[in-house]
Amino acid sequence: MKSTKEQRAWYWYDWANSAYITTTATVIIGPYLTSLATNAACPDLADGATCLNPVMLLGLFPVLPGALHPFLGTLSTIVSAILLIFVGAAADRSAHPNRWLGGTAAIGAVAASLMFFLQGDNWQLGAWLMIIASFAAGASFVVYDAILVRIAGPDDRDRVSSKGWAWGYLGGGLLLALNFALMSSYESLGITYGLAIRVSLLSAGLWWGIFTIIPVVGLRKLPRSVPLQVKAKNPFAQLGDTFRDMRNYPQTVLFLLAFLFFNDGIQTVIVQSSLYASAELGMETQQVLITFLLTQIVAFGGALLFGRVAASIGAKKTVIGGIAIWLVVVVIGFVLPSGSFTALLGLGAAIGLVMGGTQALARSMYSQLVPLGRESEYFSFYQAMERGTSWLGTLTFGLVFQFTQSYRLALVALAIFFVVGGLLLTQVNMRKGITDAGNALPKVL
Repeated sequence: MKSTKEQRAWYWYDWANSAYITTTATVIIGPYLTSLATNAACPDLADGATCLNPVMLLGLFPVLPGALHPFLGTLSTIVSAILLIFVGAAADRSAHPNRWLGGTAAIGAVAASLMFFLQGDNWQLGAWLMIIASFAAGASFVVYDAILVRIAGPDDRDRVSSKGWAWGYLGGGLLLALNFALMSSYESLGITYGLAIRVSLLSAGLWWGIFTIIPVVGLRKLPRSVPLQVKAKNPFAQLGDTFRDMRNYPQTVLFLLAFLFFNDGIQTVIVQSSLYASAELGMETQQVLITFLLTQIVAFGGALLFGRVAASIGAKKTVIGGIAIWLVVVVIGFVLPSGSFTALLGLGAAIGLVMGGTQALARSMYSQLVPLGRESEYFSFYQAMERGTSWLGTLTFGLVFQFTQSYRLALVALAIFFVVGGLLLTQVNMRKGITDAGNALPKVL
């Protein structure tokens, strides 16, 4: 089926923000921020040794440099879980959701661009910028995901959501390839490796901001009237109504609970994978970048493939199958031999196969369970658990490393998230949930 003008404009935001998600949040910032914190805590550390001197996270909590990044992910998610709900309530009251998309994305893009100034032992600035960028990204996703309901019907939503994710992997992979070329040839360009990394961070922020202009302009005429039931209410009163209202949709709540677990597992594996590959498996930065390039390429096709499979057997069965593959990925990653680049490439390809498909279909499944007219509100709960803002997984990963100094044990501990999330998802009655929300049933469930 051919995409509409609004759908094509909508795809571009996945293209825009995936540059930050891929280059910065997934590949660079974890190892780079860890190195800055290590420089601050253990300036004379020998190569290959683990820094056991803690740094003070936000001046309050002592954490090992190796656990700093996952703990920051947890903190940014707790902040987002509180604030994103108010963003959703306010966005649902607006007749111009594209402006909310542009404003939140602009804040994130500026924060991401300012990461260019991270160097030496200045990890504190990086911590604050990471929190701001993560929140802004989550806020923009609240609006972006809610717009999906406006531009695609029940039978078209899996395809549109999957295609958006595919565009994201294509855009994110393209910038990652350019940054890989920069970091591979920095000497011939007469710059240091540190500057090459900082330029890469800057490029992700600029890419995010510049390409967001396309969906902001393309969705400016999106039909959007403020629902009568929220016109006279402020966001705080509306938020209270949402909490009470969710009791009427038990299948929606059950899906959110399942999503909390399996998506936290997915997000933690994705975000901590570069740190795991470099610190635990002993891979060079270039090897990690090549692996992620492969993952992006495979993910582009994987997202489209999962959309096709869902059209035949339904999104729920397809997502459950994807979760099973994720569980296998975690187990294989635990036993992956150090220094084996070939094995890492194979694991990266497996991750790419399921990475986009499971998340794209989860988004479209949830959109079917959301009451009409309160999309942004309900997607604010969804985004509090979405990509880049998971917290239970990163907390588990960070705590296991904090007490064992083993990234392998931290990784395999994530298996419980896929097991629990998958089991909970099997109990979701999609037909009842869609009917209870007052939405039309798709032809294939």
